[in-house]
Amino acid sequence: MSRTVVRYRVKPEHADDNAELVRGVYEELKALDPPGFRYVTFQLEDGVTFVHVAFADSDPPPLPGLAAFKRFQEGIAERCDEPPVAMKATEVGSFGFEGAT
Repeated sequence: MSRTVVRYRVKPEHADDNAELVRGVYEELKALDPPGFRYVTFQLEDGVTFVHVAFADSDPPPLPGLAAFKRFQEGIAERCDEPPVAMKATEVGSFGFEGAT
């Protein structure tokens, strides 16, 4: 299983647009319901920092193939004050994340 964490900060005037693009990714994921894939996105209290966490049993994970994800990626550089940084993550411990390990 791969675990990936992505963090970035958008320009304040693009926060709502970015959140809407993220919601579009979730709509497509719900329709496709890819097996072995879990995904969560947080918008932090500053309103401009986003954190995405993906758990994937398959390689490659389904996100790159989604039309909504491609729309999300278009113009990401222009929306951001701080570009996305993606890092693989190793679990140290968890609580309440059944099936995430």
